[in-house]
Amino acid sequence: MSNDFELVHGSGNVFRDLDMPNADLEQARAILAARIIRILDERELSTRDAEGITGVAHSEFSRLRNVKLDRFTLDRMISILGKLDADIEVSLSFGKRRPDKIPARVSA
Repeated sequence: MSNDFELVHGSGNVFRDLDMPNADLEQARAILAARIIRILDERELSTRDAEGITGVAHSEFSRLRNVKLDRFTLDRMISILGKLDADIEVSLSFGKRRPDKIPARVSA
């Protein structure tokens, strides 16, 4: 058994590294979901508490916690963050993608 291995640097987007479709969208949704979950945890909110504050069904917060994000659009997640009193700033930049350049990352 050989101890040789190849070190591969990721792009900063695990979805792209795994050749998944819509990798940038999936990365953005994952980042927003993580932010929502962090707010719930920091404020010690149950899914029922979050429902009361946002008007979003508690089952939707369970989906977020279980990383079942296919039902969530970016604008819906941003709206949820706004209802949780989070300050939101969205920044986009556009440019030609070069293979030798690590793509821009979405941050929340």
